Amino acid sequence: MARAPRAAAPARACGRLLVRLVLLLLLTAAVLLAPVPRLTPTATSVPTAPGPAPVPAPAVPAVGRAWPVGVRPPILRGWEPPATTYGRGHRGVDLAAPAGTPVRAVAAGRISFAGRVAGKGAVSVELPGTGDPPLRTTYEPVRAVVKKGDEVEAGEVVGTVEATGSHCTETCVHWGLRRADTYLDPLSLLPPWLLRRGPSRLLPVLGVPLPS
Repeated sequence: MARAPRAAAPARACGRLLVRLVLLLLLTAAVLLAPVPRLTPTATSVPTAPGPAPVPAPAVPAVGRAWPVGVRPPILRGWEPPATTYGRGHRGVDLAAPAGTPVRAVAAGRISFAGRVAGKGAVSVELPGTGDPPLRTTYEPVRAVVKKGDEVEAGEVVGTVEATGSHCTETCVHWGLRRADTYLDPLSLLPPWLLRRGPSRLLPVLGVPLPS
């Protein structure tokens, strides 16, 4: 009768081991049969390469060789690009100039318009070799002395300042620059030596021979 407890101990140990094995098998089965969790897009997505950057508009070449009026006229109002296509702004530069002042082409080109728009005179000059589409500079209010299709050189007179039609508080020339429908700063046409104040630079008088 004294050996009965010793025989029962191994049986209890085997029972506990069997229970543990069953629990381990059940746990393993639960893990294997559980659905694979879906990772969020943030965790699984690989950063995509950025798309191609927008192609910037071609830079404005400094092809200007003369101010539209005078040598270094006062700028009454500078270029203020609008935030949107139809937003408020100032799509050009206003240069002070008395009525009758000669208006010159800042660079060589071809007259693309010479006439009246909304009751005021305007002259537009297309500048070849300045990109596709080419740049076009405009002057108003101007009484044109050229016609559409004329070829002009830098510094050549294209008209005179009109006494009326200006939106300035005093008589001025509105000088604009466009590439297709995009307005640009016309001052960017002028090289640094023209933008700086300095001594007057004499322009050649067309048709008059230089003294020998």
